Amino acid sequence: MRYFSAIHEQSPDINQGVERKSPEEQGAGDQGMMFGYATKETENYMPLALDLAHKLLLELAVLRRENNEIKYLRPDAKSQVTIEYSDDNVPVRIDTIVISTQHDDFGQDDSMLAKIKEDMINILVPRVKATLKPELQALFNDNITYHINPTGKFVIGGPHGDTGLTGRKIIVDTYGGKGAHGGGAFSGKDPSKVDRSAAYATRHIAKNLVAAGVADEVLVQVSYAIGVAKPCGVFVNTHGTAKVQLSDGEIARKIEEIFDLRPYAIEQRLKLRNPIYSETAAYGHMGRESKTITKTFNAGKRNEKKVDVELFTWEKLDYVEKVKAAFNIN
Repeated sequence: MRYFSAIHEQSPDINQGVERKSPEEQGAGDQGMMFGYATKETENYMPLALDLAHKLLLELAVLRRENNEIKYLRPDAKSQVTIEYSDDNVPVRIDTIVISTQHDDFGQDDSMLAKIKEDMINILVPRVKATLKPELQALFNDNITYHINPTGKFVIGGPHGDTGLTGRKIIVDTYGGKGAHGGGAFSGKDPSKVDRSAAYATRHIAKNLVAAGVADEVLVQVSYAIGVAKPCGVFVNTHGTAKVQLSDGEIARKIEEIFDLRPYAIEQRLKLRNPIYSETAAYGHMGRESKTITKTFNAGKRNEKKVDVELFTWEKLDYVEKVKAAFNIN
């Protein structure tokens, strides 16, 4: 069997604008806009609908590994939650839950689908609901529309069943459609590509601003020119929820004073040159727990190496006090 590989280095035309004699002046690896978002409606400052969708998949994985109440589950799965909001942006009820889960091939298609639907509604959803605060449990109701494996049988999963051409699901990787997205996928890109690093940096900024009490909801946008270190501009939208006597433009100018948004500074601040990315392969890149773990490379070999790495550094609330001081918040 013959193989053909056409992988080569990045174009020197691009690279000459990225690598500089002074690392601090490293240019952005691409032009474009990146967004970070945070909201007070959940404990991890994520949109509620996406947070619930992730919780459903995390609990589904627990059920699969337990292999107790449900014995037919396979690894591939995805979910979606639709929430009805009041005119003043308060969650009222869950309208729709969509779950597609890979499964063993068992029984006739109709009876198989009925069994899966019954288990998702009567086992999975109650287990997730039980972990929530009472005010969130109240959003579950008898009128939820459920779409469980809506295409029918889902036996073939993973890349063997369906793959996209490039990138990843950028909306589920970020905020589930809330806030905004500049269009650049994260996975597979090193942090010189601001599609990834600046998206992490703006999430870090937005989360620390909300946690510090600057606003209940914050969208931070930053834009870059390829090969240029300093951002072209920083934009902020608090959606009218600001708790400080400043305009969104004035808040943006303070952000530039607090956070260095040059690509190299972002890489250093968030430790993006470490082996931290495999954990972003499922359950999204945002709203995750920042923690330090030990990874082992080349296990059992002479060159085995253990490395302590800090995961999801952009989720840390390490700038709250600096933000409070800058905005004179007690």
